[in-house]
Amino acid sequence: QVQLVESGGGLVQSGWSLRLSCVASGLDFSRSEMAWYRQAPVKEREFVAGISNFVGSTGYADSVKERFTISTDKATNTVYLQMNSLKPEDTAVYYCNAWPDWWGQGTQVTVSS
Repeated sequence: QVQLVESGGGLVQSGWSLRLSCVASGLDFSRSEMAWYRQAPVKEREFVAGISNFVGSTGYADSVKERFTISTDKATNTVYLQMNSLKPEDTAVYYCNAWPDWWGQGTQVTVSS
């Protein structure tokens, strides 16, 4: 049974930073494809950033490039999302994803202007 547990969300002001964490269990983390998605009110869930632990490649949505960084710690089975220069439009529930279709419970990020 795959479990993903997110943490690190909160309420911050525009321009501030946050780091989200997701601890994964029940999967071969070193070979996993991990990602962060987000869903704002009345919007569909959207891809934010992804990383291949096997290949070592990363990918980002255009809206977060140069501001967000995804990384992993294979020793602790943790995937991080470092979010800098946060904007009000980054406000959403952020979900950790493990390919193909495993999801965490989500963590709320709210950015005030």
